[in-house]
Amino acid sequence: MSPSSSPPPGTSPGTGPGTGSRTSTGTGTGSRTGSGSGPGTGPGSGPSGTPRTSRPGWEPRDPTLPPPGRATAPAPRRRHRRRGPFRRLLRGLFGTLLLGALLLAGALTAGYLLVKVPPANAAAVAQSNVYLYRDGTPLARDGEVNRESVRLDRIPLTLQRAVLAAEERDFATSRAVDPKAMVRAAWNTATGKGRQSGSTITQQYVKNYYLGQEQTLSRKAKEFFIAIRLGREKSKAEILQGYLNTSYFGRNAYGVQAAARAYYGKDVEQLDTAEGAYLASLLKAPSAYDVTTHPENRAKAVARWHYVLDGMVTEGWLSRADRAAARFPDPQTARAVTALSGQRGYVVQAVEEYLTGRGIVDEKTLAGGGFRITTTLEPAKQEALAGAVEDRVVSRLDPDRNPADRFVRVGAAAVDPANGEVLALYGGIDYTRQYVNNATRRDYQVGSTFKPFVFTAAVQNGAQTQRGRPITPYTLYDGTNRRPVEGWNGGPYDPANEDDASYGEIPVGTATDLSVNAVYAQMAVDVGPAHVRRTAISLGLPGTTPDLTASPSIALGAATASVLDMATAYATLAAHGRLGAYTLVQGVTRGGERLELPALRPRQAVSREAADTTTSILRSVVEAGTGTAAQAAGRPAAGKTGTAEDDKAAWFAGYTPDLATVVALMGQDPETGHQEPLYGALGSPRVAGGGEPAEIWGRFTREALAGTPPRDFELRLMPGAEPEAPPSASPAPTASADGPEEYVTGEAGPEAAPARNGGPEPGAAFPAPRTAERVAPPGDRRGGQ
Repeated sequence: MSPSSSPPPGTSPGTGPGTGSRTSTGTGTGSRTGSGSGPGTGPGSGPSGTPRTSRPGWEPRDPTLPPPGRATAPAPRRRHRRRGPFRRLLRGLFGTLLLGALLLAGALTAGYLLVKVPPANAAAVAQSNVYLYRDGTPLARDGEVNRESVRLDRIPLTLQRAVLAAEERDFATSRAVDPKAMVRAAWNTATGKGRQSGSTITQQYVKNYYLGQEQTLSRKAKEFFIAIRLGREKSKAEILQGYLNTSYFGRNAYGVQAAARAYYGKDVEQLDTAEGAYLASLLKAPSAYDVTTHPENRAKAVARWHYVLDGMVTEGWLSRADRAAARFPDPQTARAVTALSGQRGYVVQAVEEYLTGRGIVDEKTLAGGGFRITTTLEPAKQEALAGAVEDRVVSRLDPDRNPADRFVRVGAAAVDPANGEVLALYGGIDYTRQYVNNATRRDYQVGSTFKPFVFTAAVQNGAQTQRGRPITPYTLYDGTNRRPVEGWNGGPYDPANEDDASYGEIPVGTATDLSVNAVYAQMAVDVGPAHVRRTAISLGLPGTTPDLTASPSIALGAATASVLDMATAYATLAAHGRLGAYTLVQGVTRGGERLELPALRPRQAVSREAADTTTSILRSVVEAGTGTAAQAAGRPAAGKTGTAEDDKAAWFAGYTPDLATVVALMGQDPETGHQEPLYGALGSPRVAGGGEPAEIWGRFTREALAGTPPRDFELRLMPGAEPEAPPSASPAPTASADGPEEYVTGEAGPEAAPARNGGPEPGAAFPAPRTAERVAPPGDRRGGQ
């Protein structure tokens, strides 16, 4: 090789500037030479062993060794990924869901294949229910179910659409079952938003006609699969026709034809849009939305009717003009079957409300029949109560001479304080003539029969007057007519006393005898209206009682509790403050199987001292106050009279140690249903609680407890309520020429100022009243007694 063709010494061939030429200058292991190592052996040899031309600075190297002059880097480790607990959980969860989905799909398939559409169930042809007295003797039989099926073409299209607007607006396009709605309903029920149904119309039809109303998982599962099959095998028209012919509308009516006759006295094809919308509204709660049976629920029923009509407008089934012209169509008065005449129908109605209201059996299942129900009523006491009402009221009614007699209604209930059992019930003159149950309705003011609850609350809460004196039966209060209450942050309140009488300083006990509104309104403020409300509920009044509001007016009885509610509360006082809640039913069987009834767990609603001290002042009402007519019972008794505003109702609520009974006379126009005053009824200028109601109470109590020895009350009184308390003022109504005399809020105890008009002798229980319920001409009444 010529020198001109050789690369420069110490460089590698083919390299340009900056390529890192290497110089062979050292003798160490890392030096490079330009010659081969020997013939045929070195890297410079050719295939035949002859030397190849070598390139200075080039020497082959082991590819596994690092390049010369560079630090040897350790080989990177191969990381082994570990599966964390979260990834393992996700894998397990996914596997579980997949397995669950497969099992669910298999179960659905198997259910669809195995569950067939059965024939109509026995309940589709409903039976009668049998009601018995507590001794097993027959009380009533509710008669056969009213049912008549009609073709769909006989049912007005507006009624069909009203039902769809109420129950399932997308029925024409929806599937037979709606899983989302079922899950949503279950969630709402579980979270306390009330029991809700996720059933479609198809499912409801299946439940009504093929299965039953019992709430079990097996029934729900059958309903699900039968509905799917039915949705495939029947048309929407067939399903809707079946649903409209099997649904329960209340009044013992199954199907729209029976409902049309029961509510409007006409065939279904004659119903207009407003009437059809009302029938559709009933499907949600048949009896509760019957405005003639439960007038107190009228607002809810009307709201539901509006909801249905608005839904028809939304779906394009009703014009806005027709919607605006619609008026609520009041149904006719219900006509009961003759088997429920007299008091039997009222008892059956009350028992049905008791069973369904406590979730013992639902309304549709009960209406299906086949139940044998033993009540707590005693035949002798039931007869005695009806006889007392007949003697003191019914036999004396003469509408031709006294037009107000046509307004008179009577309700009564008797409860055993020992166990809360209802022993007698009077709902009206005849169930076939007066359908509304006067013993359970909640639309008449209870008047001054509420006042004892105010005093009980005062003792229970250790309340004091505005001047810091404890409230006892001897606490002096200002009884001046229309005296404004003190200490109330709301608007001004100055209630009138009976006949606008003023009493000056008057003890609480005497103010109770005379139902002095000014005293009890102030006492309610001193106790705290919220405390009064809670005490009334603890004694037995439902928390949903209309007009049971926490304001000073609560003391005057604006609340509209039922006769049975009040009897329960007074029974709690008779039981020394112990409440067991009332019960109307001893046992229920169907097909030989006994239904489980809720266990009664008595509790101490208020302290014994609070209840017994209240009893002590109510004894004075019977002995010397407005309730002296109750002395006809012939045994120790405690009670309170009451009159609603404008004399629309008169009450007497009383008890002995063995029996608590409440009686009320109510005024109602039989044509319009409006509440009316009782002025002139029974030949008297006015009807007061100390009149006929107390007379009925006295006669019934005497007969009901005949044969049992009289028992006195065993009372444990609050401190300061003993008979040895200091004397107090007598209740002389006072007024000056310029108007009522002014007094200050009363005081109590030894430091109280002496009465200006004298008082009882030391040791007397309470001063004798100088006045009782007065007779005043109609229109002259202000304030409730």
